[in-house]
Amino acid sequence: MFVLFEDAGKFLGGRVLSESDASAQVELESGKRVKVKSANVLLRFEKPQPAELLRDAQAEASGIELDLAWEFAPEEEFGFADLAREYFSANASLVQQAAALLRLFEAPHYFRRAGKGRFRKASAEILQQALVAIEKKKQLQAQISAWAAELASGGCPPEIREQLYKILFKPDKNAPEYKAVVEASRNTQTAPLALLQRAGAITSPYQFHWKRFLLEWFPKGTGFPPLAAPAIRDELPLAGVQAFSVDDSSTTEIDDALSVQGLGTGTVTVGVHIAAPGLAIQTGTPLDQLARQRLSTVYMPGHKITMLPDDVVQAYTLLEGRDCPAVSLYVRYDESTLEVQASETRLERVPIAVNLRHDQLDEHLPAEFLEDPTAPGAGIPEPALRFRAELSFLFRLAKQLKAQREVLRGKPENFTRPDYNFRVPTAGEQGPTGEEPVEITVRKRGAPLDLIVAEAMILANSTWGQWLAENGVPGIYRSQASLAPGVKVRMGTKALPHAGIGVKSYAWSTSPLRRYTDLVNQWQIIAAARHGRTAALAAPFKPKDAELFSIISGFDAAYGAYNGHQAGMERFWTLKYLQQNGVRELEATVFKDNLARADTLPLVLPLLGAADLPRGARVRLRLGEIDLITLDVSGTVLQRLDTIAAPASVEDDSEEETVAGPIAIAVDVTDTSEDNPVIAPAGADVSS
Repeated sequence: MFVLFEDAGKFLGGRVLSESDASAQVELESGKRVKVKSANVLLRFEKPQPAELLRDAQAEASGIELDLAWEFAPEEEFGFADLAREYFSANASLVQQAAALLRLFEAPHYFRRAGKGRFRKASAEILQQALVAIEKKKQLQAQISAWAAELASGGCPPEIREQLYKILFKPDKNAPEYKAVVEASRNTQTAPLALLQRAGAITSPYQFHWKRFLLEWFPKGTGFPPLAAPAIRDELPLAGVQAFSVDDSSTTEIDDALSVQGLGTGTVTVGVHIAAPGLAIQTGTPLDQLARQRLSTVYMPGHKITMLPDDVVQAYTLLEGRDCPAVSLYVRYDESTLEVQASETRLERVPIAVNLRHDQLDEHLPAEFLEDPTAPGAGIPEPALRFRAELSFLFRLAKQLKAQREVLRGKPENFTRPDYNFRVPTAGEQGPTGEEPVEITVRKRGAPLDLIVAEAMILANSTWGQWLAENGVPGIYRSQASLAPGVKVRMGTKALPHAGIGVKSYAWSTSPLRRYTDLVNQWQIIAAARHGRTAALAAPFKPKDAELFSIISGFDAAYGAYNGHQAGMERFWTLKYLQQNGVRELEATVFKDNLARADTLPLVLPLLGAADLPRGARVRLRLGEIDLITLDVSGTVLQRLDTIAAPASVEDDSEEETVAGPIAIAVDVTDTSEDNPVIAPAGADVSS
């Protein structure tokens, strides 16, 4: 005797070897023996063979019209044999009964299962809804297949183009557009990105990178809601100084300025004046929530996305010719020895005499001019001549501060490589299109103005960080336990040493218009300036405040992504520069793992033929094909330019280098359902 039975949704047949009331021992056609519960046995028969029965039943089942079967089916619960007798005849054959079973089982929208071999017909209303849904699904699948076919043939449907970046980087795996790309990718055995490139979906490499970034971090766009800059209510005293800022010409968020008083008296007071949005913007207000959402200004060549609306920035920026609200740090020095005598913090209005600009002064302001008061001033721009004495003292002080930090740091800071400035002069207000000519210029790290500003900001950040800790006021600190390989800079609420800078504590506080951590610290500094030892009770953020840890976590993620985007766009424009200027060969230095660094451009690339070259070897290389989507280019060694490798600098050992790799794409074709000063903007506070 043979039986037909159901096992885990499949129908199987076999010969009965033995049987009891509860179960039967059945041998399948494969020879495998299984134990089948009596309740699962649906048909018993002597012939034909089970495989033959199932084959014939499947052929017969395909001819059963479901609409007609539904009409014949009784309203109450029924068995498959009952339907076979209603549909075929009162003497329905074994094959016809099995066919009815298979057809009922595969049509749950017409008949719902009520037990083993038992069914109940769906109501007319439910059936109609199911049929509509099935038809819609068929049409959708037809649309998916049509889109996939068009992609495979090299075309791109408009619907795919509209959803391009979402498909690639934040896909809804149930969306038909996503499924079409998956199907086309499978059918053509082509990676999704390559498939879409070939189909012409990506018309602009620049827009590809830009929209990808916006999708992740600014999905609602970069515009601001209508928020006005609140007024500062405090009656602030006017400082008796003439301060000046040092930034690049493109800088609108002028956070910091400097002043010098008392030259020639034996005691000199240096003022570090920081724009004070914290005196007006209050925690929890819509403007604070907006800044906390963005967390930082995003920089890239030819464009930026500011943390605060431009009207708000302009209300607090340290613009020349205005008396600007500021949080000022004054440090008194012995003029001859440069020993610190005292420091204090004031909330005041500071007259800004001039906004000095790096790009207008750096090449005209050599160190010799500031070191030698008798050096002629021919060719020196007027603003620098006006503040020559102040700049000379600040340059002398900056060198002293740097030397003191290097003692704590344990080794000197080597500025062995230049900074590069990117200019896209024809970019519009909405940013570049990616086709504009790009200019890349060199600004040597450690130039006088750079050094003056960097050391002044380190002085303020370290002094205020220690001051907050002494007053028991929590802040957001950056620390580094040591300069050992792998020890990274971390953010936290404790005033711990920063080995990389060489200070006892370090709290970012000097860029409150463009970094949210600095705005938070400014609120805490303002509380300390107003309340002294009782500031911990009045400060917006209390000790062990969970909000601080939340801010740190969010800032770390956003700031890393923003810097990553900036680095990627600088690499894009570097590769674009190579194309625009027809550069096919470069001189470079091998530094590790068959990587080379271009001597005159901010470019690191893999090098073929460098396996036997030592670190520090200089070579001439030929560039390979440039891919502006993956930001990839490689080089091939043409000639070695030296015979003895130069020793690798200490700075090189500690600095992390990256080369553009494959773009991370979220399309899964197997699925069926700070520390890098090079990328900071010119004139910005680039210390870690």
